Amino acid sequence: MQIKTYNIEGLALLTPKKFGDNRGYFMEAFKAAWFRESVADVTFVQDNQSLSGQVGTIRGLHYQKLPCGQGKLVRCLRGAIFDVAVDIRPESSTFGQWVGETLTPDNALQLWIPEGFAHGFCTLEPDTEVFYKVTSPYSPTHDAGLAFDDPEIGIEWPIDLAAAVLSDKDKVQPKLSSLR
Repeated sequence: MQIKTYNIEGLALLTPKKFGDNRGYFMEAFKAAWFRESVADVTFVQDNQSLSGQVGTIRGLHYQKLPCGQGKLVRCLRGAIFDVAVDIRPESSTFGQWVGETLTPDNALQLWIPEGFAHGFCTLEPDTEVFYKVTSPYSPTHDAGLAFDDPEIGIEWPIDLAAAVLSDKDKVQPKLSSLR
């Protein structure tokens, strides 16, 4: 597995090796010991999966407040997403900066997003399924989010934001400035 890092400390893009032939392919999508040694010394406690029917569905930007922060390992099982992580660690020199990657079943990319980041994605194809492992169970009382279209963050979403499909919750998330 290959690892790409970013100028935002903690984030990593993983590329598993695919072994293909006339039947299709095989890949090791996750190996706990390798992940702990090579990426982050964490334990995953829950697997989540979502289905978004429409192109342009944005889920996020979500995070959980401490002490229930979540690290996430995200991959796309069907369709395609533009996956985004925003640094919300107050002490970080990259606070408010973001990384975005296109994840598809064909490229098999996985984005590791540690605690201290808000996460969201936008669907690029219909009927997109996303799978992610998390390091802490979901806690409704620690659930939080940020506005996906906050100009201070400046995410360059690859869709027309006026046509974005959003949950009622994601339509009214606060701005990054609320974390200061």
